[in-house]
Amino acid sequence: MSVRVAALADVHGNAPALAAVLEEVERESPDLVVFCGDLTWGSLPQETLALVRSLEIPARFVRGNADRMVAVDTESQRGPWMASMHADEDLGFLASFEPTVSVDVDGLGATCFCHGSPRSDEECVTERTPAERVREFMAGREERVVVTAHVHVQYDRTVEGVRLLCPGSVGLPYEGRGGGAYWALLGPDVELRRTEYDVKAAVAQMRATDDPRGEQIVELMLNPPSRDDLIEDAERQVFAG
Repeated sequence: MSVRVAALADVHGNAPALAAVLEEVERESPDLVVFCGDLTWGSLPQETLALVRSLEIPARFVRGNADRMVAVDTESQRGPWMASMHADEDLGFLASFEPTVSVDVDGLGATCFCHGSPRSDEECVTERTPAERVREFMAGREERVVVTAHVHVQYDRTVEGVRLLCPGSVGLPYEGRGGGAYWALLGPDVELRRTEYDVKAAVAQMRATDDPRGEQIVELMLNPPSRDDLIEDAERQVFAG
């Protein structure tokens, strides 16, 4: 049975942004919410988890590179703090996330939801990714629609019959302007959405934590890189953790 899907990605522990998006999602009443990775790696992980657990719409979760890192990163500035913010139950929840999720979406057909690409949660896929690389990461996949994340930039394009789209980032968008939470509604077509929320209040809440990288994240929220700079960097790196 085909379904309507709300695609949310890269929340990065920004609970106020997620709360605003979920209010809009609930008004739209999709059949399913798919989270495309990097859910809690941010200043407000417990608040983010509480929102996800209170969601009444069925949800599935794709594992992002940051979700993997929560339990294993003991060396970075933020790693030990992030691990301490997750109980064993939380770590078990993150470990249950799927590498990819395939859903029959109303009007779109079989759709693959992933974090980076279908082959790697660290692969950067953008609106400028060359067709040759698209053919490589689609090898063996039957879906003709792929929802990616990881790059925090919203787009919708078709390459050699494969429709690639990124819903953008809920919590840390790199759209060249501060504010707003980005996501997408799928079925029967694709609607790229932007939801407003109180960024100043979110920043104040984050600064009240002892997140060792909180101020750097706040700066990225208020003064994000431009789309062109982000895409150029992503296509140069191709794979980025």
